[in-house]
Amino acid sequence: MSEHDIQKIVIVGGGTAGWMAAAALSTLLKNGAVDIRLVESDEIGTVGVGEATIPPLIAFNNMLGINEDAFLKATMGTFKLGIEFVDWGAAGERYFHPFGPHGQDFQGVHFHQLYLREARNSALPPIQQWSMSVAAAERGRFARPGPDARLPLSQLAYAFHFDAGLYAAFLRTIAEARGVRRIEGRIVDAIQSANGFVSSVRLADGQTVDGELFIDCSGFRGLLIEEKLGTGYDDWSRWLPCDRAVAVPCQLPGAPDPFTRSTAHKAGWQWRIPLQHRMGNGLVYASAFLESDEAEALLLSNLEGKPLADPRSLRFTAGRRLNAWNANVVSLGLSSGFVEPLESTSIHLIQSGIAKLLSLFPDRRFDPVERDEYNRQMQTVFEDVRDFVILHYKATRRDDSDFWNHCRAMEVPDSLAAKLDLWQSKGRLFREGFELFGTASWVAVLLGQGIVPADIEPAADAINPAMARDALEKMHASYARMAEHMPRHADFIAQACAAG
Repeated sequence: MSEHDIQKIVIVGGGTAGWMAAAALSTLLKNGAVDIRLVESDEIGTVGVGEATIPPLIAFNNMLGINEDAFLKATMGTFKLGIEFVDWGAAGERYFHPFGPHGQDFQGVHFHQLYLREARNSALPPIQQWSMSVAAAERGRFARPGPDARLPLSQLAYAFHFDAGLYAAFLRTIAEARGVRRIEGRIVDAIQSANGFVSSVRLADGQTVDGELFIDCSGFRGLLIEEKLGTGYDDWSRWLPCDRAVAVPCQLPGAPDPFTRSTAHKAGWQWRIPLQHRMGNGLVYASAFLESDEAEALLLSNLEGKPLADPRSLRFTAGRRLNAWNANVVSLGLSSGFVEPLESTSIHLIQSGIAKLLSLFPDRRFDPVERDEYNRQMQTVFEDVRDFVILHYKATRRDDSDFWNHCRAMEVPDSLAAKLDLWQSKGRLFREGFELFGTASWVAVLLGQGIVPADIEPAADAINPAMARDALEKMHASYARMAEHMPRHADFIAQACAAG
């Protein structure tokens, strides 16, 4: 090791964020040469409402050498092909945001441009019907995508639903097997050195834990990043007015669907996440428009099975820490920021923070260039997720409540306004270079909520009409045909990854 290499890492807090960090760092840093300790207290619960994910988690698990079937067995997991949105564009409407593309690009033109051209001339089904993931989801089917790019199945993309608490426990086993030491205790103070860096944390029993790099996974509190370092917070509630959630599990009413459902209500929305053993449910709402007792009653009245626990309430402010990395403290998870779980991004933001930390990993000199680049990249990721989530609220035609009237009329960030202007002119979207929510995702929400551009790209008009119609018909038929031959989702789980 170099004389400047970091030798002691302290992770403050467990839960999903803490144990994801512990598992990744213990796997990818120099074998046993770095002392990694994780401090958590059994007295302090974790939020644990996020049980749905997006496809990049597959890469994270693969990076750790995790067998996918073993992971799903351990976490009561199911597969997720996308999200069904109910009553978002207008009451009574529904659409699907699938993982994977819509159709195939044609002669260098985006598929959605070709679809928009044909939709001007004849009545077409919704664009989601040209998605392999939707074709499977609507039929309750699942199979892992095959390697043959000529087959429609190669276009299927998926993620997971799972119990977040079980995932943290699963990762803890991996991390401890790779040398991470867990310290039980409640942190009561952090000690700073003369340069303002954190040097150690003190526990309630008097024990001190010293380190060189600290990872703050202490949740909304931000014990190090905020309470000790006073980093500051960028509040996004002017665009994302929901600030409360209430969650409750219930009995599974039948075979688990291979998708998440989000249903809009008068002052927020309800999630529905099917696991192998239960259904996860929650209501995200704006306290300025809905009282807490009314929110709880609304959630309980919309369950599909008997509640399995008492409802749990959560308060939050949408936004991000002004700097995710301050001094020698890197924040992950809720201590870094929070964007409501509408598009299942919470775990991905943890994963993204870990990946960027590893690519910009410091030594004990803590070069500000590395820190500044990390903060720039994390700001970009958070703000891109923010804009995509705001889009769902802004692009509504609902006028049945004060909440939706507020959302429809609100000003949006300049970055989102520019995207909307480009889309509404000629259906253009520029997503190159972004790791998350590509063109197909934006198209799904925009068209799904009724935002149709005034025109299309000239290149789309230049394609031979007969060839275009033939291509659309063949693609549509091939997805449906492939889905019919796939196993049922419940059967696939039973054969591959059923929990004991």
